[in-house]
Amino acid sequence: MANSVPATETWRPHVTVACVVAVGERFLMVEEEVNGRLAYNQPAGHLDDGESLTAAALRETLEETGWTVELQHLIGVHQWRSTEHGEAVVRFSFAARAVSHAPNRPLDTGIRRALWLTRAEIAALDDRLRSPMVLLSIDAWLDGRRLPLDTLSYLPEGGSM
Repeated sequence: MANSVPATETWRPHVTVACVVAVGERFLMVEEEVNGRLAYNQPAGHLDDGESLTAAALRETLEETGWTVELQHLIGVHQWRSTEHGEAVVRFSFAARAVSHAPNRPLDTGIRRALWLTRAEIAALDDRLRSPMVLLSIDAWLDGRRLPLDTLSYLPEGGSM
């Protein structure tokens, strides 16, 4: 059943981005403090106003891990109601290739460290995963889901097609 929203308000989900970055059998992950507990996620975060989805994915990965990446594909768009805050989340998951690392770059507030884990190690984290979208994105990548990046369009303010 859908939540009812007063007629004067417009319902808006949280729009987020995430990157699946694989090197061999390991995936780039972040260990972060969320509401007083340690959680694990891909490099991920919210879309900022005026920002394209692809720019947000690149920015979040750099800010949370110190890794500069090159986006290769859109893996999928996932919709979920967060158990953290109870609100709807729409997540755009990208496949990305690691390009370079700045190990001395300060990481975002709350991020403890970036680490590389296998799918089995990530699955073993179970309820310490930030959301079910972590494994959903990795499994989509492992299953070979690849959409071209030009599937997405960005029209800056005042832009036209």
